[in-house]
Amino acid sequence: MKTLRLVLAVVTATTMTWAGTADAAAIATPNWSGLDARAYATPIPPAGRLIDFRPLDPALSVAGAATAYRFLYSTTNQHDQPAVGTAALFTPKTAPPQGGWPVIAWAHGTVGLGDDCTPSARPRSSRDDEYLTHWLQQGYAVVAADYVGLGTPGLMSYLNGASTAHGIVDAVIAAHHMNLPLSPKWAVVGQSQGGAAAIDTAARASEFSVGSGLDYRGVVATGTPANVSTLVKQAGPDMTVPPNLDPIANAYAAYIIAALREANPGLGIDSALTPAARAAADQAETACVRDLADALADMTVPGFFAAPMSSLPGFDEVVDGYMGTPQSGFDRPIFLGVGLQDHDVPPDLTLRFYGRLVGNGQDVVLKVYPDDDHSSTVLASTADSTPFLQRVFAD
Repeated sequence: MKTLRLVLAVVTATTMTWAGTADAAAIATPNWSGLDARAYATPIPPAGRLIDFRPLDPALSVAGAATAYRFLYSTTNQHDQPAVGTAALFTPKTAPPQGGWPVIAWAHGTVGLGDDCTPSARPRSSRDDEYLTHWLQQGYAVVAADYVGLGTPGLMSYLNGASTAHGIVDAVIAAHHMNLPLSPKWAVVGQSQGGAAAIDTAARASEFSVGSGLDYRGVVATGTPANVSTLVKQAGPDMTVPPNLDPIANAYAAYIIAALREANPGLGIDSALTPAARAAADQAETACVRDLADALADMTVPGFFAAPMSSLPGFDEVVDGYMGTPQSGFDRPIFLGVGLQDHDVPPDLTLRFYGRLVGNGQDVVLKVYPDDDHSSTVLASTADSTPFLQRVFAD
């Protein structure tokens, strides 16, 4: 029973920056700041190239930014094919130090899979505005990738570790071609689903940036849903769910199914779904998180499945490759922050992940916040993550 509760707690809020992005989700029409790449069809240059950039509409900037841009760049998608991504870049109000501003890559949480959900085309939530402003005030420039498929052709590959890492690393590489005073030193920071994205990026940052001249320094991850793959593999019609399961769980389940189905069409995922679930996954390809949660409010997570997902041949192996959390191979320090009042992503996920990292000889720091929940840990952790980043940038 404990395991099943853990499964459902993660499914309900695997990527719960939903509360942190509610302000953005309430905006009906995206603002592309003059750079609409939804139908981009020009030949794509090698990964990490800057294709175009424009000033970001001031309504989409954050309080601590002196200047803000929206840019288009080349990268690699979930099918290992050339793709384009978009991102925002925010610069501090302080003068750049000698060598340029060090860079933080911000990994965002769940907004949806559709183009209308693109973070750089919507205002940031109040919490994320405060959080990104904090890093800008510390003298870092911030590169905030949208993830491939948000505002660009193709479907965003939800929770896909390798695809997300490519998009984040290539955004940082491309930002360094904007003739701004940026240091080659950079780190990745993420919360919730973005925490998982940050960890996935950290494990691949040096490999994916070879030859770029960048100098990757470390990662900060809070509210991290580590090892989600082990929980997704338990999905099926016999799942036991608590009676007060939030309807947002249905949206997350639909996003996972839609993304896995698109990335791995040969699995035959539809054969294990109910007709209602197939329709929900279709809707998940375009609907943003709040709209999708409302539309699926009468469903239940077990009701998505006509058979256990693990009954599909090769399903477990595909899921591990698609969203498995790296357990070793990190070449720079790791900061994990966890709030013990987190009821969205169970604290045990971070604590057990930390134990595995320690057992594997990784350089990892764990900070526990007894009185903080999933969202409040983001800002509370800055008391510890700020000196952590200062140290790794100085080393």
